[in-house]
Amino acid sequence: MSRLLAVAAVVAALSGGACGGSPPPPPVVASKPEQTVKAVPPPKIALVLGGGGARGFAHVGVLRALEHEKIPLSLVVGTSVGSLIGALYAADPNTFELEWKSFKIEKDDLFDFSLFAATTGPVKGDAVRKFVAENVKEQQIERFKVPYVAVAADLNTGERVLFKSGSIVDAVRASVSIPGVFTPVRIGNRTLVDGGVVANLAIDVARDQGADIVIASNITQRVVDYEVNDVVSIIMQSINIMMGEMAKFQQKAADVVITPDIGDVGTMDFTQKKRCMQAGIAAVEAERGAISAAIRKYYTDRGGEPPAGGLPSIR
Repeated sequence: MSRLLAVAAVVAALSGGACGGSPPPPPVVASKPEQTVKAVPPPKIALVLGGGGARGFAHVGVLRALEHEKIPLSLVVGTSVGSLIGALYAADPNTFELEWKSFKIEKDDLFDFSLFAATTGPVKGDAVRKFVAENVKEQQIERFKVPYVAVAADLNTGERVLFKSGSIVDAVRASVSIPGVFTPVRIGNRTLVDGGVVANLAIDVARDQGADIVIASNITQRVVDYEVNDVVSIIMQSINIMMGEMAKFQQKAADVVITPDIGDVGTMDFTQKKRCMQAGIAAVEAERGAISAAIRKYYTDRGGEPPAGGLPSIR
């Protein structure tokens, strides 16, 4: 009997403690570690400018629109007319001045035809040299404000020749030397012609120079010209077709491809500068989402987040 009373007393005491005493402490739950966002350096963004004669004025609009969107460029790679527009910008990245200078360019500023040079090409190339010497603010590539590469081709070996330093006059003169139209240029021990022969959209060159994101401006898409009526125009249109077919494959390596709608502008038609520039601006606006996606992907692939308020300058 006394044992039963003792058990009852213990039960009563425990019951009273549960009702009137302090509640038991909550179970300890392990806290989840906070997820940290890595500090990722800004991407190196390259702009690759392809060849295409007078359609190159669209590159001016592309550069203007990218500047408006605050897309900082850490490299410009240019082939043929892309090397010329790229040089004007990379030496002094001011798109207002670039536009002003571009509007002044006429056919005779670049194409100096001569019967005496007709055996190797009717265009001597002296006019291009003079234009570059007078209009590109810095004459040595290594002193450009934005790193720059011009692409040419060795006529004898078929090798690419990259101008990353030295004379910008030599670089552009070589890169724009359309075979059969311009007299090939001799630089050092090489005979050089237009880089469009080997790489109209030199995206791999930009990658080799360390670019994280490559934006390509392709002006040889859907090229149409019904004014092909002499030897020069036949050569120019033939090369445009060749470069356009080549660019279809080369552009696959770009993160974003800008394609201005100017396929019907002739290679030597300098009367549609404004339309070409506007088409370049419109083409960038059409790819704004793709550019943003490429930048976001760069950061997320590295465990980071894009900075709020746009990208900081990385020049």
